[in-house]
Amino acid sequence: MKIIKKLKEFFYTLTQNQEGYNFTISKEKTSESQPEDLLKKQSIYPSLEVNLDYIKARYNTLINSDIKIREFILNAKGKQFKSFLIYIDGLVDTTSINDFILNPLMIKNFSNQTNEPQIFSEAITNNISVRKVKRFNITDYIYECLLPQNSVKKISSFDEIVQNINSGNCALFVDTINFAFDIDIKKFAQRTISEPKNEPSVRGSQEAFVENLRTNTSLIRRNINNENLIIENIVIGKTNKNNCAVCYIKDITNSSLVSEVKYRLNNIDVDYVLSSSELIQLIKDDPETTLPEILTTERADKAVASLLQGRVIIIYNGSPYALILPVTLFDFFTSQEDVNLNYHFSNLLKVLRGIAFFITLLLPGLYLAVTIYHRELLPTELLYSIVASRVNVPFPIVVEIIMMELSFELIREAGLRVPSPLGSTVGIVGALVLGEAAVSANIVSPILIIIIAITAISSFTIPDFSLGFHLRIARFGYTLLGALCGFLGIGIGIFIHLITLCSLNSYGVPYLSPYMPKSNIRNNGYLLKPVWKRENRSDFLNTKRTKVQNDTSMKWRKE
Repeated sequence: MKIIKKLKEFFYTLTQNQEGYNFTISKEKTSESQPEDLLKKQSIYPSLEVNLDYIKARYNTLINSDIKIREFILNAKGKQFKSFLIYIDGLVDTTSINDFILNPLMIKNFSNQTNEPQIFSEAITNNISVRKVKRFNITDYIYECLLPQNSVKKISSFDEIVQNINSGNCALFVDTINFAFDIDIKKFAQRTISEPKNEPSVRGSQEAFVENLRTNTSLIRRNINNENLIIENIVIGKTNKNNCAVCYIKDITNSSLVSEVKYRLNNIDVDYVLSSSELIQLIKDDPETTLPEILTTERADKAVASLLQGRVIIIYNGSPYALILPVTLFDFFTSQEDVNLNYHFSNLLKVLRGIAFFITLLLPGLYLAVTIYHRELLPTELLYSIVASRVNVPFPIVVEIIMMELSFELIREAGLRVPSPLGSTVGIVGALVLGEAAVSANIVSPILIIIIAITAISSFTIPDFSLGFHLRIARFGYTLLGALCGFLGIGIGIFIHLITLCSLNSYGVPYLSPYMPKSNIRNNGYLLKPVWKRENRSDFLNTKRTKVQNDTSMKWRKE
């Protein structure tokens, strides 16, 4: 103990005698109510100087380089008013500000000099001309005559005007006026509409969502020619106030569903939400489960089809994915390509996806159960082949299969993280070289490589990324159950899995609808019916309009 004490004293004095810059972050005591005090609703003052000081303090204009404030004299009907314009450089169109805001407000012209009453209506009744005269009002004159913009609002709250400035608008403050003019003049760099990268389609639409909210809502508006399409904006976050759009068709979607979606979004009490993936975790019914309860898509046509079915779409600003809700388990097996193919081909693909689902989930566990506990189920020749391939393998079969599963997961993750030109190379080299080397070194058996390869290929056929992640996690559990208890363990796992699935709900819709509880499967089952037989919408959505088409949709055949 004395030696340790001496060493501590020695190193302590050594560090104290060293010359250099020593920096530590001191602990500052902050009040919990301070953020709320700063964000307290404050009305705009009639005094321009007070408003200017408030804006400068709130935006820290002394150190912020991209906050631009332009002070000028506004000319209106021979009178002059002190004014200032505030915007964020890089989010607005400066050319439009110069030509359509500052130019009309600052430059004098003949029509803007005479201080005479305005004739705003004139009518002739019984050959008598009747004129209605409106006295000069500075606020109305600016709004109606001096701002040639298509989107101008009068806002009296500092919080609201600051939020709009942060989103790319500019604000005009005029002396003696106790509100500001919010002018939509956004223009910033954004990604153009391109093809879907993660949900490709051969015969479907080639338009994918982007990160801009208004661009995404315009894609939906362009594909749904109906005035009942409602797009409501909801602000999420206290520090980073970001917009999200709730989209639904008023005369189709269930009103209770819309109210529940808006209730959850309006009751998210967080400082910020960075992406739609974080938003999913905040509004899903069971945040603890790995099963996806909200469907995400980057395809505009898929979102449009969901709206027409009676679902709700959430689009989050800054995310190229739209959220579809409510959903069932079978919605995650559906690709948008299905509706573009003949129903025979679509059903064949759906059957293949269902088989791939069970292969991905159960094949490694079944292989362990059969080879360890139930060898009598195998043909004699196949059993001899498996035993012969494992003669020189030093590891137990359960260690062998878990080792290969982890290796494949590492290869898959490496293929995603490396630069895209090298991603496919890493996957091919990793699978071929490592697999061949492992077999040659007698670390794993050749038949196990086949099992892992079939499982991996089957996992790629699942259309939804989130469901694929759930299967990857659950597969390890079934592998361990098969190694411990054989078919009994796998049966117990399936029983627990089914109980979990039956207990889940997505915004009031049972997760296994329309099979558990059983409802109208004839029109809304897993397999697709012909287009002319899809008369009804899914009954578990309880839509306002259940009919999609009449019983006789092809009337030309009845003539």
